[in-house]
Order: sequence, then C-alpha cells, then structure tokens
Amino acid sequence: MAGNVTGARIRAVQDEGGFALHARPIERRRVFEEIVERIEDMLLAGDLKPGDRLPPERELMRVFQVGRSSVREALFALQRKGVVALQAGERAAVTSPSAEGMVADLSGAARFYMATEPGMRDFQRMRALFEAALARHAAQIASADDLAFLEAALRDNERAQGDEARFVETDVAFHYAIVRIIGSPLIDAMHAALVAWLREQRTASIAPRGSARAAARAHRAIFEAIAAGDPDAAEQAMQDHLAEVERFYWKARRSDGAQAGG
Repeated sequence: MAGNVTGARIRAVQDEGGFALHARPIERRRVFEEIVERIEDMLLAGDLKPGDRLPPERELMRVFQVGRSSVREALFALQRKGVVALQAGERAAVTSPSAEGMVADLSGAARFYMATEPGMRDFQRMRALFEAALARHAAQIASADDLAFLEAALRDNERAQGDEARFVETDVAFHYAIVRIIGSPLIDAMHAALVAWLREQRTASIAPRGSARAAARAHRAIFEAIAAGDPDAAEQAMQDHLAEVERFYWKARRSDGAQAGG
C-alpha cells in the first residue's frame, strides 16, 4: 500500500516486524549518524521510496537498539537533508530531495561567512568562476529563443539606468537569463542562492558614479559574445564584468567606512 513500508517493498530486509539486515547494535560514538546512514542505504537500494513511511519511533529504537533521542536526532538530520518529512503525530514520510532544499540549507552559514571581508571576497571569487563558466557554456548552446530572451533582459536593464531599485532587479534578471540557457534545476537553485546572498553587493556596487552605466555596457559585451557563439569572449566578458563589480563594491564600502569614521 502506498505510503507504508511493506514486506514486499523491503524484501529480505524485514524480519519479525523489524529490519533484520540493519538490526545490528550501533557501535559508532555519534549514534544518530549511523542510523541516518542505514536509512539512506535503504533509500539508495530502493527499499524505501518517496511516499513510504518509516516505522514508528519505538520500532526504530528496537531495530537499531538505541534510545529515543538518537532516533529523533537521526530523523531531524534526514529532514534537513530533504529526504524525510516530519509532522506532529505522524510517522516520518520519505520525500524526494529538491535542488532548492539542498542549497537553502547553506543559507545561514553563508550569511555568517560573508559577514567578514575575507568571506565576502571568497564568495565574490566563487561567483566569478561560476558565472564565467555559465557564460562560456551559454555561448556554446544558446538557441535563437534563448538569445531573444537574453536580449530582452539586456534592454530592460539598459532602460533601467537612473532607477537604482529597478536597475538591480533587471541586473538579476539579465544574469538569470544566462542561467536559464543551461537548463539545470541545480544551477538555477545555486544562482538564486547567490543572488540572495550577494544582494547587498549588487546594491552597493551601483552606488558609485558611473557604475550602473559600466554594468550595462558590460552586460552588452557579454550578450554579444554569447550571441556570436564565442565561448572564450563570453567567459572573458563575464570575468571582466564581475571584477569591475567587485572594484565598485569595495570602493563603496571604503567610502561608507570613511563617512562613518568621519
């Protein structure tokens, strides 16, 4: 029956109401990690599938020969990984991990890491490597429809000069139009996370005089290289653009720091 772990689905794994293959005493110091590993093994083997429900906590305690706290910690860890869903009063249900969920788990740590200058510089470097590679690949595979979408995003961005909020919005849309060409849910999720994490950089980097005009000019160079099917030029144009964005960002930060000090 869908939504339940049955003997037919578990096959030789189940024995006398338990899971014989996995029912050996836990020996590792971090008990919950062993439980997580064994349940993940069952998922990878196909013994558990999305929609199935795990046995009750008491049964898991008996099978793994551990305490309730270890079982609960394991279930919470599996929930954080996006492979089970927990609801009060119900048994844990197996779910399908999503790209968005995997990346979202990094958000808290990412924001703390970026709170320092070395952390921010590291993220900027990662973004440059990531987006330069995307621009390169986009130049190799972009279709006529992709180029039309990207050009429309470029024109929106060019028209938004003079309106700071609108310029940031269309800047994000232009870069997403490149990501869209790749057609990968995981890359989409990674890009969305970088947009959220680096939002403050985008806003600060267009504060210095001439920065929005420079960004729009760089976007056109990127578009023209992708449209020409020139991966080397597209990669270089993106690298040049993001290096310039970094320079404007740190210029704005130094200016803010000087004003605060004054």
